[in-house]
Amino acid sequence: MPSVLTVFVDAPVLLQADDARDKLKQAQCRSWLAALWQRRSGRLSTQVLSEYYVNATRALKMPQGDARAQVRRFQVWQPWQTDHQTVETAWGIEARFGLSYWDALVVASASQAGCSHVLSANLEHGQHYGAVQIIDPFTSSINLLEKM
Repeated sequence: MPSVLTVFVDAPVLLQADDARDKLKQAQCRSWLAALWQRRSGRLSTQVLSEYYVNATRALKMPQGDARAQVRRFQVWQPWQTDHQTVETAWGIEARFGLSYWDALVVASASQAGCSHVLSANLEHGQHYGAVQIIDPFTSSINLLEKM
């Protein structure tokens, strides 16, 4: 049986999937997430889940109970726990590529979790950060998963 390609998902993708203000972007993010659920190949980190929770309850005005339920749902995706090595890796990525610390921490977490791709609406599509490549959910079709 072939190994499953895992894709690390950034918090803005999770948020956009719950944000009804832009129906097209919401649908695109939901399609990506559904494909990752179906393939059992989605991954994220405790940082991403924390960012999601804060922004869902503040910016999207989602009730805390609903946001907590979503965070609990994504626990199935084996969230990467930020540890000292992840922070050290993030500092290296920050220095090498000039990313913000928070974006570097996403890339570092993806790398530490064994993901070769990050689904992100914040980082440049196709950009490589070491062995990790960025996928923009708004410019890429989920059919891209079949090619990886």
